[in-house]
Amino acid sequence: MQDSTLELAKQLISRPSITPEDGGCQDLIAERLKRCGFHTESLLFQNVTNLWATHGKEPPILVFAGHTDVVPPGNEASWGSPPFTPTVREGVLYGRGAADMKGGVAAMVTACEQFVHHNSHHRGTLALLLTSDEEGEAIHGTQAVLDWLHKKGIIIKWCVIGEPTSFKQLGDHLRVGRRGSLTGYLKIIGKQGHVAYPLIAENPIHKAIPALEKLIQIKWDEGDALFPPTHLQISNLHAGTGASNVIPGEIGIDFNLRFSPRLSVLDIQSTITQLLKKEKLNFELTWKPASLPFYSSPGELLKAVQFAIHEKLKIETIASTVGGTSDGRFFVPQGVEVVECGPVNASIHQVNEHVLVLDLERLSELYTHIIQKLLANAE
Repeated sequence: MQDSTLELAKQLISRPSITPEDGGCQDLIAERLKRCGFHTESLLFQNVTNLWATHGKEPPILVFAGHTDVVPPGNEASWGSPPFTPTVREGVLYGRGAADMKGGVAAMVTACEQFVHHNSHHRGTLALLLTSDEEGEAIHGTQAVLDWLHKKGIIIKWCVIGEPTSFKQLGDHLRVGRRGSLTGYLKIIGKQGHVAYPLIAENPIHKAIPALEKLIQIKWDEGDALFPPTHLQISNLHAGTGASNVIPGEIGIDFNLRFSPRLSVLDIQSTITQLLKKEKLNFELTWKPASLPFYSSPGELLKAVQFAIHEKLKIETIASTVGGTSDGRFFVPQGVEVVECGPVNASIHQVNEHVLVLDLERLSELYTHIIQKLLANAE
């Protein structure tokens, strides 16, 4: 095997790749995999860089999927070390993307290298799919690559996504599905005026407060054995001119729902629109295209992952559908069994994002064990 998983993770973190930028991460990975006998193709769709790498030419196809883009670092002065300068302190690697998900990507790559080094004539096909558009619009990334593969008649059987799914220790939780995500952009319109003359103005903030109170109190569903309940969160409020003596003319409210399959997008949109109309508001409401919920029925892949965690980490794992969205939603409709398994997620998208150095090598070993279990016994 080449550089350790830690060294590769550090190389990736040191390449700033705020979505949809890749920062050269995929070129670095492609060159490594080529030296191991992988065939690699760089796929540029619009401004999004994607990588498809394969070792082998026969079914079944096992894909490791991930992303090289990261979210912005936020206030860099608040970091203990520069966010794009990977730094190890007391056995912990710090840097933007350490957990989400350059650490997981590094573990995927070194696992692939390790496996093909010892199994150059393995059965089936081992593949890696990387995108630089997971943290962004996710239009020209994984979905576009899967469309490209579909046109070529390439059928994937299993997909491991290296998203940070663990809670307290590596491997304690997996994801086999996710709730959907729907974002709304609401504008409530009033009439601007002087605060001393409210009778000839109309304060949209005052109008909004009772409606928002009712909106956040809606009980959407109870969830079920597979999915947590649907919930709505207000994420941003925009109002005012900056002056304390001016009634604003409008207020903007951004909100997001994480919803279970018990609800459709149309159900949610209709409920919210009817509530706003009932409140007699002058409003405009637009929607971001939704990410739909998905669930991957348990199969060989889940068994292989659970077995690998038990063997390598000596713990039992929990498979659930909690958390944010992922690119798994693009694979499942194509009949691919998907399991998400990756580092501890406690620091993702935060200042001082980090991952245990020990977990990086353990994750690589875990992935190697999964590949061995599936491809060595493939039919």
